Amino acid sequence: MVLIDTFAWVRVADCRDGPKQYQSTMDIAQRMPHHFAMKSIKDGAGNAPPLLSVVDDDESMRESLPDLIREFGFGARAFSSAEEFLSSDSLHETSCLILDIAMPGMSGPELYQELKHRGENIPTIFITAQKDDAIRARVFELGASGFLLKPFSDAALLAAIKTALQTA
Repeated sequence: MVLIDTFAWVRVADCRDGPKQYQSTMDIAQRMPHHFAMKSIKDGAGNAPPLLSVVDDDESMRESLPDLIREFGFGARAFSSAEEFLSSDSLHETSCLILDIAMPGMSGPELYQELKHRGENIPTIFITAQKDDAIRARVFELGASGFLLKPFSDAALLAAIKTALQTA
């Protein structure tokens, strides 16, 4: 696979006769409107918008990402560790997980595997500051919906979220 950009990748399709295909979210973002103000995602029955949970040991990410996610029209909660997320009531309410790869204690990929072991199939976007193609390939092999390299743009995050929610 040729690396088009290093900011974000999402799963596009699983091919029957070949390897999994991935698409840069920058390609998706270029086809999106240049504004990101979204109307409420509540449906006609008054149900709440999908809940996105952010698990990151970096306090600045835990403070900023939920605000941005809410601006996109989704619900958001933040957790400082994998263990905190696993013990929360949000586990079964989460529609999409935004998960840091490198954290003290249980790592992002370890949390993802634990969730799969428990039968929880939450679409997951991995985020990291580590520019390592092997890590990206590994999380996609595990079944990740997306991968973002910090720092990432609002457009790349929104594209990854939309893709993840469509795979749910």
